[in-house]
Amino acid sequence: MSLRKRFFSNPFVLTIIAIVLGFCVAGLILLAAGYPPVESIRTLVQSMIGRPKDISSVIIRSTPIIFTGLGVAFAIKTGLFNIGAEGQYVMGCVVATMVGSMLDFPKPVAILMVVISAMLISALYAGFVGLLKAQLGIHEVISGIMLNWISLYFSNWICGLDFFHKPGTIGMYPVNPCTYTMILPAWKRTEAGEAFMEQYPVLKETLGRTDVNAGFLVAVIAALIITHLLNRTRKGYELRAVGQNIHAARFAGINVNRSIVHAMMISGALCGLGAAFYVTGQSPHTVSTLSAFENVGFNGLSVAFIAFSSPIGCLFAGLLFGGLLYGGAGLQSKVGAPTEIINIVIGVIVFFCALSYLIPRFVDRRDAARLSKKRKKQMQKEMKKGGSNVN
Repeated sequence: MSLRKRFFSNPFVLTIIAIVLGFCVAGLILLAAGYPPVESIRTLVQSMIGRPKDISSVIIRSTPIIFTGLGVAFAIKTGLFNIGAEGQYVMGCVVATMVGSMLDFPKPVAILMVVISAMLISALYAGFVGLLKAQLGIHEVISGIMLNWISLYFSNWICGLDFFHKPGTIGMYPVNPCTYTMILPAWKRTEAGEAFMEQYPVLKETLGRTDVNAGFLVAVIAALIITHLLNRTRKGYELRAVGQNIHAARFAGINVNRSIVHAMMISGALCGLGAAFYVTGQSPHTVSTLSAFENVGFNGLSVAFIAFSSPIGCLFAGLLFGGLLYGGAGLQSKVGAPTEIINIVIGVIVFFCALSYLIPRFVDRRDAARLSKKRKKQMQKEMKKGGSNVN
């Protein structure tokens, strides 16, 4: 393999190319719509990383998307397409809120119970999709889409129950403070906390003005664990083997049906983990009646595509995704450009990521053409040399 082909076959390089092309297309659209493209892109970037508060808010907004992206990426690595990540995330949010609103235990125990309950229900919800595929041959895309809608209406039904519905609102009772995963939520509102943060403006901008929580740190740990599971364990080898060639895996003695169910359960558990830290780590710490999907799970699909299904790549792709969503509000308020531009940027980036496999082919053709041209010149040179020797 030539150095050029090796370079353009690198997923990181392909992602960077897709991102650059996405911003270029967005600039052309902004220009056609009458907005200054350079100023608009600069405003978008400044809204994402201009202040410590913005960076903190981007990380907070990105965290749930990173978790669902990890879930989808894990499923893809095992040969499955978890389009039901949205429904699994919704189910995790609902159960986390139900459990968290009823608990009054010491903080570590309460947080652990909320996290486990959210992961368990999401794992079972995704595992049912895997079971339908393993036992009945029903494709996971079909059952996943149907279960997405079931989760939405189940969430609205729970929100309407008298036991969980908070009067005067369209949502449930929030989780109790003993389940909060924010960093020092009570201390930063005390006089001592405010006086301490006054001495450190960056700390005041981040810790004092945003819901900084442990979710992103857990996402990093989860990405490392998933990477180790896939590449360094026997279970990961079996799951990847089933995804790459189900017939060869069955011939090798791997329990294919069990592997499919386990892969979907792990994928769903990751979505539930993100739901737990969303409910416990961000205000208003509750679930409201949904008129449509919030697209956290669907955005996770895009994150997994942009990251080329790399768990570590999902961390960076999720931050980019969350930054674009957060910066879109600044783009609209400062430049006046519609937030739909952000959706166009995201769509174009995903589109070019999907077409990135054409780049190595294009490089191959260029290399083959150059080699052919070089050989032709060499042959002509040898023919001329041979003719001069005859004379």
